[in-house]
Amino acid sequence: MARRSDSAAERPRRGVLGRYLLDGERIVTAVHQHWAKVAEPVISAVAGLVLVLALDSSLPATLGTIANLLWWAWFVLVARAIWKILEWRHDWFVATDKRLILTYGLITQKVAMMPLLKVTDMSYNRSPVGRLLGYGTFVMESAGQDQALHRVEWVPQPDYTYRAICAEIFGVGDHEHVHDGPYAPLGPDTAGYSTAIPIRIAGQQPDVDRDGAPDIHEADTGPIAYRPPN
Repeated sequence: MARRSDSAAERPRRGVLGRYLLDGERIVTAVHQHWAKVAEPVISAVAGLVLVLALDSSLPATLGTIANLLWWAWFVLVARAIWKILEWRHDWFVATDKRLILTYGLITQKVAMMPLLKVTDMSYNRSPVGRLLGYGTFVMESAGQDQALHRVEWVPQPDYTYRAICAEIFGVGDHEHVHDGPYAPLGPDTAGYSTAIPIRIAGQQPDVDRDGAPDIHEADTGPIAYRPPN
């Protein structure tokens, strides 16, 4: 069974983001930044239209030049809103099973990337407006000094995205995700065991590599019991 967001997450592979994804790289989540990012330009264009219409109807005919300037100013606001929307539709924040990717820029395309193995700390914060509208800001820390990907703003559904990325980093299951890879739960007999380490029920045939030899990384150590802290 696939994850709940598989169909939506795989759309970038068929679009502009596909050029940055490796063969066999599995997408965990892929989102545009929240629509609130473009709310201000759109509201400014609408409010500007109302203001220009009101002033144009009240200005005397002798001030026609001022009215024309007001209309040109409104056209600038509309062009700015269109530009911001196109940028918003072109930008992606993607988490795969190997790395975090942020693409941005409409004319000059920029790509920031951080391998999941390099992530030493990840947190996110939500302002009161962010909690109301449903977005947050992610902050990633790594062991290196220079970080190409450090801060990602306007992340939609931050709770879900945070859980999805953390589940991938630690290789654990989550009740909001259904895994189908080598770290998937093996059935009711393994309930209560950690899914961070691939386990195999006693008597189950080991996996084999491409040469047909048993996979040495799948030694049958038996289930590892998980005991919650008291």
